[in-house]
Amino acid sequence: MSVSIVYHGHACFSVVADGKHILIDPFLTGNPLAKIGPDEVQADFILISHGHGDHVGDAVAIAKRTGALVICNYEILNWLDKQGVKNVHPLHIGGGNRFPFGRCKMTIAHHGSGLPDGSYGGNPGGFLLKLNAGKTIYFSGDTALTYDMKWLADDNVDVAILCIGDNFTMGPDDAIKAVKLIEPKTVIPCHFGTWPYIEVDAEDFQARCHAETSARCVLLHPEESFDLA
Repeated sequence: MSVSIVYHGHACFSVVADGKHILIDPFLTGNPLAKIGPDEVQADFILISHGHGDHVGDAVAIAKRTGALVICNYEILNWLDKQGVKNVHPLHIGGGNRFPFGRCKMTIAHHGSGLPDGSYGGNPGGFLLKLNAGKTIYFSGDTALTYDMKWLADDNVDVAILCIGDNFTMGPDDAIKAVKLIEPKTVIPCHFGTWPYIEVDAEDFQARCHAETSARCVLLHPEESFDLA
């Protein structure tokens, strides 16, 4: 079964597997890189890594329009409930659950998580997706480099989606170290180039990935996709 990863700009992705659309960190409105809006994107599941506005994004509007199940931490669940979103499943760091698309585990991320209205967003995280299609995808979320990433090598990660933009998250140097720890087959960088604060040379990062690690690095532009056979 094939799996497709679609990049929507910044740190927003769709993973399409088994006919299910898994939308991650749905920041479209106000995203200068986005080419589609919240009324167009498909979602059966929405994953939210942490509470910042450039990751929660349009989750409320999309969840209400599509009826998608939102997967997030308990604090964001409570915030969504107040916005009228009821179809929500809570996870926490280190915990996972089986969903119709496969198993989703919440992983460690070192970052912040305040929600757009200033309320507490709980602990930030990333996601490890073990899909029914037989592929494993790691989405780092916004994070600093952490040695805990070394454990992910045991999961035989097919694709690691890693932040590289520096300033707020890992920069290229630390992201290269993360690739060496995780040992994925493919790397897709994100969270760069959206604003001046996070401008980095992604092509140089790609070249370094190929020179310094065993991973293939794929640079996606908004609405481009990467397919796993």
